Amino acid sequence: MSAGAVIPRFTVITLGVSEMRRSIAFYASLGFVRKFRATGEEVAFFDTGGTVLALYPWSALAHDAGVPDTPRPQAFRGVTLAWNCRSEAEVDAALASAVEKGALLLKLAQRTDYGGYTGYFADPDGHVWEVVVAPGIDVGDDDRVHLPA
Repeated sequence: MSAGAVIPRFTVITLGVSEMRRSIAFYASLGFVRKFRATGEEVAFFDTGGTVLALYPWSALAHDAGVPDTPRPQAFRGVTLAWNCRSEAEVDAALASAVEKGALLLKLAQRTDYGGYTGYFADPDGHVWEVVVAPGIDVGDDDRVHLPA
């Protein structure tokens, strides 16, 4: 690689949220570990095992990005977050846990045409999560996704 070349990397997913306390409690209840608590409720950071999940007030995030705060999308936004699992039983357990903690179940887990097993939920602000076990995508002992070469 040449000197000064940019190396792309995905480091943080920031979600705009309506109520910081509610969203912090929701993601903590899913088992994500909050870090860098000195930020209080201005912004919340969670360790996800590889990248960081950040929560930031919706209006402030829109302002930061230079986009209008309204209207807020009510329909699918064209983005999902994924939670890869090791087994169908783990998918079912993760979906049930999320719903128990306040998520909206969007789609019960079912087998896919590609040989996987997947279901969907939405967090309190409507951010869509896929919970999935997919053939060829391994979740290792380190809880990270390992892709084939």
